[in-house]
Amino acid sequence: METVLVKEYRANLMECAHSGHIAIVGENGVLKGYAGDPGFVSFTRSSAKPLQAIPGIRGGIMDKYGLSAAEIALMTASHRGESYHLQALESIAAKTGVTESCMICASSYPLDEGSREEAIRGTGRRKLYHNCSGKHLGLLSYSKSKALPLEGYAQPDHPVQQEILQTVAYMAGLAPKDISLGTDGCGLPVFALPLTGLAHAYLKLACPELIEDKATREAVKVITSAMHAHPEMVAGYGRLDSILLEDYNIVSKGGFKGVYCFGLRNERLGFAFKILDGSEEEWGLIVRGILEQIGYANRSTLSKLTAAFPGYIENDEGMRVGHAETVFKLELI
Repeated sequence: METVLVKEYRANLMECAHSGHIAIVGENGVLKGYAGDPGFVSFTRSSAKPLQAIPGIRGGIMDKYGLSAAEIALMTASHRGESYHLQALESIAAKTGVTESCMICASSYPLDEGSREEAIRGTGRRKLYHNCSGKHLGLLSYSKSKALPLEGYAQPDHPVQQEILQTVAYMAGLAPKDISLGTDGCGLPVFALPLTGLAHAYLKLACPELIEDKATREAVKVITSAMHAHPEMVAGYGRLDSILLEDYNIVSKGGFKGVYCFGLRNERLGFAFKILDGSEEEWGLIVRGILEQIGYANRSTLSKLTAAFPGYIENDEGMRVGHAETVFKLELI
Protein backbone atom coordinates (compact mmCIF):
# COMPACT_ATOMS: atom_id res chain seq x y z
CA MET A 1 0.00 0.00 0.00
CA GLU A 2 3.00 2.31 -0.15
CA THR A 3 2.71 5.38 -2.35
CA VAL A 4 5.28 7.54 -4.11
CA LEU A 5 5.82 10.70 -2.08
CA VAL A 6 8.58 12.49 -4.01
CA LYS A 7 10.07 12.18 -7.50
CA GLU A 8 13.44 13.57 -8.52
CA TYR A 9 14.21 14.67 -12.07
CA ARG A 10 17.52 15.31 -13.82
CA ALA A 11 17.46 16.75 -17.35
CA ASN A 12 13.67 16.26 -17.25
CA LEU A 13 14.04 12.50 -16.77
CA MET A 14 12.92 10.90 -13.54
CA GLU A 15 16.01 9.66 -11.71
CA CYS A 16 14.63 8.66 -8.30
CA ALA A 17 11.30 8.02 -6.62
CA HIS A 18 10.85 7.95 -2.84
CA SER A 19 7.88 5.95 -1.56
CA GLY A 20 6.38 5.90 1.88
CA HIS A 21 3.39 6.34 4.15
CA ILE A 22 1.68 9.29 5.88
CA ALA A 23 -0.75 9.27 8.81
CA ILE A 24 -2.85 12.17 10.10
CA VAL A 25 -4.88 11.84 13.29
CA GLY A 26 -7.20 14.04 15.32
CA GLU A 27 -8.43 13.86 18.91
CA ASN A 28 -8.51 10.38 20.46
CA GLY A 29 -6.27 9.19 17.63
CA VAL A 30 -9.09 9.21 15.07
CA LEU A 31 -7.71 8.94 11.53
CA LYS A 32 -8.17 12.22 9.66
CA GLY A 33 -6.09 11.60 6.56
CA TYR A 34 -3.45 9.41 5.00
CA ALA A 35 -1.32 8.47 2.03
CA GLY A 36 -0.23 4.89 1.65
CA ASP A 37 -0.73 2.83 4.81
CA PRO A 38 -1.30 4.98 7.92
CA GLY A 39 -0.92 1.91 10.12
CA PHE A 40 2.57 1.13 8.85
CA VAL A 41 4.83 0.17 11.77
CA SER A 42 7.99 2.25 11.94
CA PHE A 43 10.83 2.65 14.37
CA THR A 44 10.66 6.07 15.96
CA ARG A 45 14.40 6.68 16.02
CA SER A 46 15.06 10.26 17.21
CA SER A 47 11.46 11.37 16.72
CA ALA A 48 10.88 9.80 20.17
CA LYS A 49 13.26 12.20 21.95
CA PRO A 50 10.61 14.68 23.17
CA LEU A 51 8.69 11.69 24.55
CA GLN A 52 11.79 10.19 26.16
CA ALA A 53 12.38 13.49 27.96
CA ILE A 54 9.00 13.42 29.70
CA PRO A 55 9.84 11.14 32.68
CA GLY A 56 12.84 13.22 33.74
CA ILE A 57 11.00 16.53 33.54
CA ARG A 58 7.96 14.98 35.23
CA GLY A 59 10.34 13.70 37.90
CA GLY A 60 11.68 17.17 38.68
CA ILE A 61 15.21 17.25 37.22
CA MET A 62 14.74 20.80 35.93
CA ASP A 63 14.32 22.23 39.43
CA LYS A 64 16.65 19.78 41.17
CA TYR A 65 19.60 20.67 38.96
CA GLY A 66 18.65 24.21 37.94
CA LEU A 67 18.46 23.36 34.26
CA SER A 68 17.67 26.13 31.77
CA ALA A 69 15.07 25.97 29.01
CA ALA A 70 17.89 25.76 26.43
CA GLU A 71 19.31 22.74 28.25
CA ILE A 72 15.88 21.07 28.36
CA ALA A 73 15.49 21.65 24.62
CA LEU A 74 18.86 19.99 24.07
CA MET A 75 17.56 16.84 25.75
CA THR A 76 15.11 16.48 22.83
CA ALA A 77 17.74 17.24 20.21
CA SER A 78 19.56 15.68 17.32
CA HIS A 79 22.09 18.45 17.57
CA ARG A 80 24.89 19.28 15.13
CA GLY A 81 27.66 19.67 17.68
CA GLU A 82 28.03 23.40 17.16
CA SER A 83 29.73 25.54 19.81
CA TYR A 84 26.47 26.63 21.47
CA HIS A 85 25.35 23.01 21.66
CA LEU A 86 28.61 21.99 23.32
CA GLN A 87 28.48 24.84 25.83
CA ALA A 88 24.98 23.78 26.92
CA LEU A 89 25.97 20.11 27.10
CA GLU A 90 28.96 20.91 29.30
CA SER A 91 26.69 23.05 31.47
CA ILE A 92 24.28 20.13 31.98
CA ALA A 93 27.16 17.86 32.92
CA ALA A 94 28.52 20.42 35.40
CA LYS A 95 25.13 21.02 37.03
CA THR A 96 24.18 17.35 37.33
CA GLY A 97 27.59 15.87 38.05
CA VAL A 98 27.10 13.34 35.25
CA THR A 99 30.41 12.81 33.50
CA GLU A 100 30.89 12.29 29.79
CA SER A 101 32.30 8.83 30.46
CA CYS A 102 28.94 7.69 31.87
CA MET A 103 27.29 7.91 28.45
CA ILE A 104 27.20 4.81 26.27
CA CYS A 105 26.84 6.72 22.99
CA ALA A 106 29.94 6.49 20.83
CA SER A 107 32.63 9.14 20.73
CA SER A 108 31.94 11.09 17.55
CA TYR A 109 32.78 14.13 15.53
CA PRO A 110 30.17 16.94 15.20
CA LEU A 111 27.71 16.68 12.34
CA ASP A 112 28.15 20.38 11.57
CA GLU A 113 30.89 20.67 8.96
CA GLY A 114 32.71 23.67 10.44
CA SER A 115 32.58 22.26 13.98
CA ARG A 116 33.76 18.90 12.70
CA GLU A 117 36.83 20.46 11.09
CA GLU A 118 37.66 22.27 14.34
CA ALA A 119 37.31 19.04 16.32
CA ILE A 120 39.53 17.12 13.91
CA ARG A 121 42.24 19.76 14.35
CA GLY A 122 41.66 20.06 18.09
CA THR A 123 39.90 17.85 20.62
CA GLY A 124 39.23 14.83 18.42
CA ARG A 125 36.17 12.64 18.98
CA ARG A 126 34.03 13.18 22.08
CA LYS A 127 30.84 11.57 23.36
CA LEU A 128 29.38 15.05 23.82
CA TYR A 129 29.64 15.56 20.06
CA HIS A 130 27.25 12.64 19.45
CA ASN A 131 23.96 14.03 18.20
CA CYS A 132 22.07 12.11 20.93
CA SER A 133 24.25 13.24 23.84
CA GLY A 134 21.63 15.63 25.23
CA LYS A 135 19.14 12.78 25.53
CA HIS A 136 21.72 10.60 27.27
CA LEU A 137 22.62 13.32 29.76
CA GLY A 138 18.92 13.78 30.50
CA LEU A 139 18.34 10.10 31.20
CA LEU A 140 21.47 9.81 33.31
CA SER A 141 20.47 12.91 35.29
CA TYR A 142 17.06 11.43 35.95
CA SER A 143 18.59 8.12 37.02
CA LYS A 144 20.91 9.96 39.40
CA SER A 145 18.06 12.03 40.85
CA LYS A 146 16.20 8.81 41.70
CA ALA A 147 19.32 7.17 43.16
CA LEU A 148 19.14 4.53 40.44
CA PRO A 149 22.29 2.94 39.02
CA LEU A 150 23.83 4.85 36.12
CA GLU A 151 25.42 1.69 34.85
CA GLY A 152 22.93 -0.17 32.70
CA TYR A 153 20.74 2.91 32.13
CA ALA A 154 20.35 1.89 28.48
CA GLN A 155 19.05 -1.60 29.20
CA PRO A 156 15.32 -2.16 28.54
CA ASP A 157 14.79 -3.48 32.06
CA HIS A 158 16.29 -0.40 33.74
CA PRO A 159 13.56 1.41 35.71
CA VAL A 160 14.02 4.63 33.69
CA GLN A 161 13.69 2.73 30.40
CA GLN A 162 10.58 0.99 31.70
CA GLU A 163 9.08 4.36 32.61
CA ILE A 164 9.93 5.70 29.17
CA LEU A 165 8.21 2.74 27.49
CA GLN A 166 5.10 3.30 29.61
CA THR A 167 5.17 7.01 28.69
CA VAL A 168 5.60 6.44 24.95
CA ALA A 169 2.70 3.97 25.01
CA TYR A 170 0.51 6.36 27.01
CA MET A 171 1.18 9.25 24.64
CA ALA A 172 0.56 7.08 21.57
CA GLY A 173 -2.69 5.66 22.94
CA LEU A 174 -1.27 2.14 22.94
CA ALA A 175 -0.49 -0.58 25.47
CA PRO A 176 3.24 -1.18 26.13
CA LYS A 177 2.85 -4.72 24.81
CA ASP A 178 1.85 -3.27 21.44
CA ILE A 179 5.23 -1.55 21.05
CA SER A 180 8.19 -3.55 19.81
CA LEU A 181 11.71 -2.67 20.92
CA GLY A 182 14.99 -2.56 19.05
CA THR A 183 18.34 -0.93 19.75
CA ASP A 184 18.92 2.58 18.42
CA GLY A 185 22.14 3.81 16.86
CA CYS A 186 23.13 5.49 20.13
CA GLY A 187 22.59 2.30 22.12
CA LEU A 188 19.25 3.09 23.80
CA PRO A 189 16.02 1.16 23.27
CA VAL A 190 14.05 2.34 20.23
CA PHE A 191 10.33 1.87 19.72
CA ALA A 192 8.39 0.43 16.79
CA LEU A 193 4.74 1.45 16.54
CA PRO A 194 2.14 2.35 13.92
CA LEU A 195 2.42 5.79 12.32
CA THR A 196 -1.08 6.52 13.65
CA GLY A 197 0.19 6.04 17.21
CA LEU A 198 3.21 8.22 16.61
CA ALA A 199 0.99 10.92 15.09
CA HIS A 200 -1.30 10.66 18.14
CA ALA A 201 1.67 11.25 20.44
CA TYR A 202 2.62 14.37 18.50
CA LEU A 203 -0.94 15.65 18.64
CA LYS A 204 -0.65 15.48 22.44
CA LEU A 205 2.73 17.21 22.36
CA ALA A 206 1.16 20.06 20.40
CA CYS A 207 -2.06 20.03 22.45
CA PRO A 208 -1.08 19.06 26.02
CA GLU A 209 -4.59 19.86 27.25
CA LEU A 210 -5.55 16.51 25.67
CA ILE A 211 -3.30 14.68 28.17
CA GLU A 212 -5.37 13.49 31.11
CA ASP A 213 -2.51 12.87 33.55
CA LYS A 214 -1.65 16.24 35.11
CA ALA A 215 2.03 15.54 35.82
CA THR A 216 2.60 14.37 32.25
CA ARG A 217 0.65 17.33 30.88
CA GLU A 218 2.76 19.83 32.82
CA ALA A 219 5.99 18.08 31.78
CA VAL A 220 5.00 18.28 28.12
CA LYS A 221 4.30 21.99 28.49
CA VAL A 222 7.80 22.53 29.89
CA ILE A 223 9.44 20.47 27.14
CA THR A 224 7.60 21.97 24.17
CA SER A 225 7.94 25.51 25.55
CA ALA A 226 11.71 24.92 25.74
CA MET A 227 11.77 23.59 22.17
CA HIS A 228 9.92 26.68 20.93
CA ALA A 229 12.07 29.07 22.93
CA HIS A 230 15.29 27.49 21.67
CA PRO A 231 14.62 25.81 18.31
CA GLU A 232 18.30 26.07 17.38
CA MET A 233 19.10 23.64 20.19
CA VAL A 234 16.82 20.93 18.78
CA ALA A 235 18.72 20.68 15.51
CA GLY A 236 20.57 23.77 14.27
CA TYR A 237 20.07 26.91 12.25
CA GLY A 238 18.53 26.11 8.86
CA ARG A 239 17.54 22.57 9.85
CA LEU A 240 13.92 21.47 9.36
CA ASP A 241 13.17 20.81 13.05
CA SER A 242 14.40 24.26 14.04
CA ILE A 243 12.59 26.05 11.21
CA LEU A 244 9.26 24.45 12.10
CA LEU A 245 9.70 25.11 15.83
CA GLU A 246 9.97 28.83 15.09
CA ASP A 247 6.22 28.52 14.50
CA TYR A 248 4.64 28.21 17.96
CA ASN A 249 1.74 26.31 16.45
CA ILE A 250 4.03 23.37 15.52
CA VAL A 251 5.84 20.75 17.58
CA SER A 252 8.13 18.67 15.39
CA LYS A 253 11.02 16.21 15.43
CA GLY A 254 12.56 13.91 12.89
CA GLY A 255 14.31 10.59 13.28
CA PHE A 256 16.95 8.69 11.35
CA LYS A 257 15.95 6.51 8.40
CA GLY A 258 13.24 8.75 7.07
CA VAL A 259 10.69 9.08 9.89
CA TYR A 260 9.27 12.54 10.64
CA CYS A 261 6.54 13.74 13.00
CA PHE A 262 4.79 16.99 13.85
CA GLY A 263 1.67 18.26 15.57
CA LEU A 264 -0.44 21.36 14.93
CA ARG A 265 -1.98 23.06 17.96
CA ASN A 266 -4.69 25.21 16.38
CA GLU A 267 -5.78 22.52 13.92
CA ARG A 268 -5.55 19.81 16.62
CA LEU A 269 -3.89 17.37 14.25
CA GLY A 270 -0.92 15.02 14.55
CA PHE A 271 1.20 13.82 11.62
CA ALA A 272 3.78 11.09 11.09
CA PHE A 273 5.37 9.88 7.89
CA LYS A 274 8.00 7.38 6.86
CA ILE A 275 10.15 7.45 3.72
CA LEU A 276 10.80 3.80 3.05
CA ASP A 277 14.29 4.15 1.60
CA GLY A 278 15.36 5.99 4.76
CA SER A 279 16.18 9.26 3.02
CA GLU A 280 15.86 12.57 4.89
CA GLU A 281 16.52 14.98 2.01
CA GLU A 282 12.83 14.99 1.11
CA TRP A 283 11.48 15.84 4.58
CA GLY A 284 11.10 19.57 3.95
CA LEU A 285 9.29 19.03 0.66
CA ILE A 286 6.91 16.50 2.19
CA VAL A 287 6.10 18.66 5.23
CA ARG A 288 5.44 21.64 2.97
CA GLY A 289 3.27 19.46 0.70
CA ILE A 290 1.22 18.25 3.66
CA LEU A 291 0.74 21.76 5.04
CA GLU A 292 -0.27 23.11 1.64
CA GLN A 293 -2.79 20.31 1.06
CA ILE A 294 -4.51 20.92 4.41
CA GLY A 295 -4.59 24.67 3.76
CA TYR A 296 -2.21 25.69 6.55
CA ALA A 297 -2.82 29.30 7.46
CA ASN A 298 0.67 30.46 8.47
CA ARG A 299 2.09 31.57 5.13
CA SER A 300 5.31 32.69 6.79
CA THR A 301 6.15 29.12 7.76
CA LEU A 302 5.38 27.91 4.24
CA SER A 303 7.63 30.64 2.82
CA LYS A 304 10.48 29.61 5.15
CA LEU A 305 10.11 26.01 4.02
CA THR A 306 10.15 27.04 0.37
CA ALA A 307 13.28 29.11 0.90
CA ALA A 308 15.09 26.39 2.85
CA PHE A 309 13.95 23.47 0.67
CA PRO A 310 13.31 24.93 -2.80
CA GLY A 311 13.27 21.55 -4.53
CA TYR A 312 15.93 22.17 -7.14
CA ILE A 313 18.93 19.86 -7.46
CA GLU A 314 22.43 21.29 -7.80
CA ASN A 315 25.67 19.67 -8.86
CA ASP A 316 28.93 20.07 -6.95
CA GLU A 317 29.57 23.47 -8.54
CA GLY A 318 26.18 24.87 -7.60
CA MET A 319 24.66 24.54 -11.05
CA ARG A 320 20.96 23.66 -11.12
CA VAL A 321 20.66 20.34 -12.90
CA GLY A 322 17.26 19.05 -11.86
CA HIS A 323 14.41 19.28 -9.41
CA ALA A 324 12.39 17.28 -6.89
CA GLU A 325 8.63 17.50 -6.38
CA THR A 326 5.99 15.94 -4.18
CA VAL A 327 3.51 13.74 -6.03
CA PHE A 328 1.32 12.37 -3.24
CA LYS A 329 -2.31 13.34 -2.70
CA LEU A 330 -3.64 13.11 0.83
CA GLU A 331 -6.89 11.26 1.37
CA LEU A 332 -8.56 13.57 3.89
CA ILE A 333 -11.40 12.15 6.00
